[in-house]
Amino acid sequence: MPGIDECLLEAMTLPGARGASVVDWTSGLALGTVGDAPGDDHETTAAEAAELARLAAENRSFAPKGGSDWSEWSDQETPIEDLIISNRDSYHVLRFVRTAFDSSVFLHLWLARSDGNLALARIRLGEMAGRLVLV
Repeated sequence: MPGIDECLLEAMTLPGARGASVVDWTSGLALGTVGDAPGDDHETTAAEAAELARLAAENRSFAPKGGSDWSEWSDQETPIEDLIISNRDSYHVLRFVRTAFDSSVFLHLWLARSDGNLALARIRLGEMAGRLVLV
């Protein structure tokens, strides 16, 4: 089972990958980074992405079943699978990682829009999130 470094290197094999990171969304800290970052600053990117992740994860409006049944989700996991932010030249895919302890980690992939494949990236990030081992 891959750790952070192996997971990030695998993410960079995706077509169009510009950069990737594993981020703790409660603290906003990057636990690992690879490749480029928007504005050439991985830490700022991690902190800003964590704000978006926190907002989505803590908002009941994004819960399954129209937000009416939050009870099936524990305090230690979010019902959100991923977030996708698109702009003119790229996609940012934030994939939440479920862990045994607090599920406060996500994978962030920065993907070039011109040669990236958003559907493939979502599928592969989901697989990576399922295999990622955090110690």
